[in-house]
Amino acid sequence: LDLWLTVAEVKLRDDQYTLDHMRAFGMYNYLHLDSWYQDNVYYIDQFGRVMNLSVTLDTALQKPREVFRLPTDLTAYDNRLCASIYFSSSTWVTISDGTGRLYLIKSGKRGNSASEKWEIVFNEELGSPFIIVHSVSFVKSDKHSVAVLLLRVEKDELDTKGSGFHITLEWVTFVEMNKADEHRYEISKRRVLQGKSVPHYAAIEPSGDGLMIISYKPFKFVQEEEEILEENDDKKTTNEKKGKTYLTGHDRLLSVLTKKRLPQGVVQQRDLPDVFFWLSSEKRIHVLLVAFCLHFSLEIFLIKKNEGPRWPELIVGDTKGEFIMDSSQCAEISESLMHLTSENPDPEKENPPCNAQELEECDAFLEDGASLCRFDGNTLKVTHVINLGSNQYLFSVVVDPKEMPCFCLRHDVDALLWQPHSDQPQNMWEHIATFNALGYVQASKQDKKFMACAPDYSYAALCECLRRIFIYRQPTPLSTVLYNRKEGRQVGQVAKQLVTTLEANDPILGFQATNERLFVLTTKTLFLIKVNAGN
Repeated sequence: LDLWLTVAEVKLRDDQYTLDHMRAFGMYNYLHLDSWYQDNVYYIDQFGRVMNLSVTLDTALQKPREVFRLPTDLTAYDNRLCASIYFSSSTWVTISDGTGRLYLIKSGKRGNSASEKWEIVFNEELGSPFIIVHSVSFVKSDKHSVAVLLLRVEKDELDTKGSGFHITLEWVTFVEMNKADEHRYEISKRRVLQGKSVPHYAAIEPSGDGLMIISYKPFKFVQEEEEILEENDDKKTTNEKKGKTYLTGHDRLLSVLTKKRLPQGVVQQRDLPDVFFWLSSEKRIHVLLVAFCLHFSLEIFLIKKNEGPRWPELIVGDTKGEFIMDSSQCAEISESLMHLTSENPDPEKENPPCNAQELEECDAFLEDGASLCRFDGNTLKVTHVINLGSNQYLFSVVVDPKEMPCFCLRHDVDALLWQPHSDQPQNMWEHIATFNALGYVQASKQDKKFMACAPDYSYAALCECLRRIFIYRQPTPLSTVLYNRKEGRQVGQVAKQLVTTLEANDPILGFQATNERLFVLTTKTLFLIKVNAGN
């Protein structure tokens, strides 16, 4: 389908020269799939019009239909980002015009032009330009709320050795306010996180209580100046006997370290038979053996009575501690996931399926230290940290719009899809699908731009910057007899790879997958590729 209004592509400026700028804005997906009504995709044209394209028959598209127009004249702004849109629910939408203004929109039931009417209920300038990363709609205390996650790449004057920029994620929450006859929305919370790399994945929990981030470098909440002063006052009044505890999280061993100055006379001689070590004014531990004592600080190793779960804290309810995992624990966790991949290396075999020496140059990637963090929205503290190690992040996809987006990681040669469950602390990340050999195959596609998969996991797909689309189906049973010539064994199922070449030389700007179709957007054209029969 030829688009009579071209996509509002915003090219990077000379001062947007970093890898983070390229990831956040240069590789932006300009095609937006409505996960609540999957036969509908949207794009924003150069005049700020939100255009809807709807599938009517198997491969027939309606002409682009204008559903909303941004009040801002985008052509008047030189210093702007790409306009972005996110569907918070079946009736709510958030839009950024790329100039720093956010719109909260009540759309009515989309997918039905009779009841669809996009109405602005809130719009405000929120500072420097940003794009919308994620948004959710929820009800709390009988009040409707919408939470939005905004991404900025900002100049950092204090960074003299790095790129000169830092990344901010602003978490904004809107709450419905009913005052007299007035029905409106106001900002109830604005919280900012800061880091040094664009996150691969960032999403707000459906309840609005937490935030999950996958990033190469860690993020932390930036406190307002007043909050910092209040916290310093609190620290001054804290009992000096309280030490900060650091936990290694081992099955058996806990390490406790106080960095506070210990009271005179508590530890003075190495040959004392025992000492008392205070964790707080109310609690104390009777220590029989001191590991070492230096400059009035003390480190003690405790052996847990029952070997088992790793403890996130030493004293229940005491949040002064820090949960630390060492490399051996990370290796244990990685090993426990090996059964989920198609090949399970056995070190006793002469020729294991895969080892580091057999990896090709395309398998190497720079950021092998990414981590998955879960932040609590009330305490603004990290509650869970998982070191992803060499499990390379590949892409994210919305499988169920009522849940958080899934993320796909490379595990050995395969790609595993994980679904976050914020309401299940014991099983917060569930493995829901495996794409055999996709991790290895995608590594050889040096020109790949976007990756996606069907919400029913029936296929995965990737596109290059120009023209070519690769589709990888899940294994299916064969109707005929087939033998592996090399091994002489009968093959029961085969996974097919399909390749298509677009009849266009314009760069690919958008890429979305549904159970039955692939949507591919260039500057002037939208391509619809039928992948699965709708049975």
